[in-house]
Amino acid sequence: MEEMITVKNVSKNFINRGSADTLAVKDISFTLERGETLGIVGESGSGKSTVARLITGLISPTSGEIRICDNDIQKQRCEDPLGLYSNIQMVFQNPVESFNPRKTLGYGIDESLRNRGISPSAAATIVAQLLEKVGLTPDFSTKYPHQVSGGQCQRAAIARALAVEPRILICDEATSALDVTVQKQIIELLDELRRTRDLSIIFICHNLALVQSFCDRVIVLYDGEIVEQGKPDDIINNPQAEYTKLLVDSIL
Repeated sequence: MEEMITVKNVSKNFINRGSADTLAVKDISFTLERGETLGIVGESGSGKSTVARLITGLISPTSGEIRICDNDIQKQRCEDPLGLYSNIQMVFQNPVESFNPRKTLGYGIDESLRNRGISPSAAATIVAQLLEKVGLTPDFSTKYPHQVSGGQCQRAAIARALAVEPRILICDEATSALDVTVQKQIIELLDELRRTRDLSIIFICHNLALVQSFCDRVIVLYDGEIVEQGKPDDIINNPQAEYTKLLVDSIL
């Protein structure tokens, strides 16, 4: 299998002025295979969002190595940032806040296209196609974030992430702000996109049951460490770590 992401012995220490430093991620290692959906679960403060920021290059590790599509992420971020972000894109927890409230959804989606020199007319065509791909009509390009529902805005955010045709999507609590029905719709959309566009997905979530329904493998994070990893069914039916047992008990 082709490894899309390789994380090897990565730690992240945040230096706090006037107080003790925070070791948010502690010597973690994992891979994401091509076409795979990998779940990362854990409670608030477990290090999930720090992992997302590390593997998208938003922050640098204190130690260890991260490779995206076999490229060292730190080197590529300095030498070829457009190449890095053409491979990997992120979908955030709060879709409304992820857009500029003063700009239309269409503007937010085609911004990356304009940055690559695509003409306004060609970009408008691509935006319309992307909106339809995520289950919205092209007229959503003229709407503002506050004018649409949370689920519709998250679909537009997914369209924005797809604009550069990435190979990897990082979904950081992308369904947690949505009701159960809309969650299911977004999960179905992501699964369809994974299959039709050959995407690899990291799905960061605190809901182990949701991860079980969607992911091929799961990593359980606790206090910045990986305490367990494997197939969701195996972990839920036979958890080994005490923390995982607590997570499983919370959904039973």
